[in-house]
Amino acid sequence: MKRLLFSFTLLAVLTSAGLRLAPGTLTPDERKFAIDYYIKTRDKLLADVKGLSQNQLNWKADTSRWSVYQCTEHIALSEALFWQWIQMTERQQATPDKRSEDKNTTDDLIAKMTDRSHKFQAPEMLRPGAQFPSEEAALQAFVLRRDSTIEYIKATQDDLRDHFVSHPLFGTVDLYQVLILLAAHTARHTLQLEEVMASPGFPKN
Repeated sequence: MKRLLFSFTLLAVLTSAGLRLAPGTLTPDERKFAIDYYIKTRDKLLADVKGLSQNQLNWKADTSRWSVYQCTEHIALSEALFWQWIQMTERQQATPDKRSEDKNTTDDLIAKMTDRSHKFQAPEMLRPGAQFPSEEAALQAFVLRRDSTIEYIKATQDDLRDHFVSHPLFGTVDLYQVLILLAAHTARHTLQLEEVMASPGFPKN
């Protein structure tokens, strides 16, 4: 009985300290941060586009800029593609030896991804092109995938910290960092559509 009580006590101490109980699994702090960030970035996007007219959704500052709808479409497409990338990598063998190649902190990744002073070219497959019939359909696809990912983060015991990918912009990152980058990507393009809405000439209705 004393041994069992000690085991439970030790488990509680380790968990409250935010320590990893198995290689690659998320600590409680990591899990909470990801869940909160996913909810925050989801709700910010939905609040920004709520009530916009078709005229406002499709308005462009010029032909080289995306509209609010195109930003939303890109976000929705990325949500699905990133998830497929995460799932595909998770099924492969863990590579903890690559940890030394990962030079990024979570804060660094968020700061770099949301820095709108640096422009990136979206891959062809993620460029908006009327791949959804409407803004509502794009948002529904986004929310469905986002909410499912939130549930995954809440419960997963997957080895996210010992599976790595090579990101075209950030180099070697683990799958937890890919999850954070996905939410930061939503934040980045929410800022972009806010720039559209703040542009001179944006329709009032």
